[in-house]
Amino acid sequence: MFTGLVESLGRVTSATGNSPRRLEVQCDIPPAEVQLGDSIAIDGCCLTVVSIGRDSFAFEAATETLERTTIGKLKVGDRVNLERALRMGDRLGGHLVAGHVDGVGTVKVREQRGSALYLGIELPEEVARITVPRGSVTYAGVSLTVTDVEDRVAFVGLIPHTLEVTTLNHYQVGDPMNVEGDLIGRYVEKLLLAQNTPGSGGLTIDYLKDKGFA
Repeated sequence: MFTGLVESLGRVTSATGNSPRRLEVQCDIPPAEVQLGDSIAIDGCCLTVVSIGRDSFAFEAATETLERTTIGKLKVGDRVNLERALRMGDRLGGHLVAGHVDGVGTVKVREQRGSALYLGIELPEEVARITVPRGSVTYAGVSLTVTDVEDRVAFVGLIPHTLEVTTLNHYQVGDPMNVEGDLIGRYVEKLLLAQNTPGSGGLTIDYLKDKGFA
């Protein structure tokens, strides 16, 4: 589990193989604070540390990850957002992020408004239907608040600090981007679908009371 608050900007120093694809990422996360098997989100995609270097970590991405994310497109020199997994007792400064990328979105709008940069990302359908204004979304591993939604395009406003400590400033119109929808929205959607199947009786006040919501 993650928070969507980027901890470090990494740089890809090696990208080899197809499936699994092995990535080596250089960053300023202290190696002494990381163990083999730890989880680190790379641009929002949770990967396992398989090797630790003096100032870098290696990861392996399998077929499913390569098909559903931008990880397979990373090349040497690319900058990536990094976040170590949330520890029990840590402050939750962003929102609950699983690190399981739902799909790849596409940058449709890039507009500078004063010191803020506004990005509009066309979302995969499964993410678009659970994304709402003032709700949460994760773009390239960054926890953000949605300012507006038009059809399948969800807009976010990025302040100078976010642009400085993440890679979001480098995205241009047409670029692909890892997207994870709101985790709570995903479970609410599943609950509603289950309660509205034939014979389920629908979502009722009695059902909500039984589940502790009223």
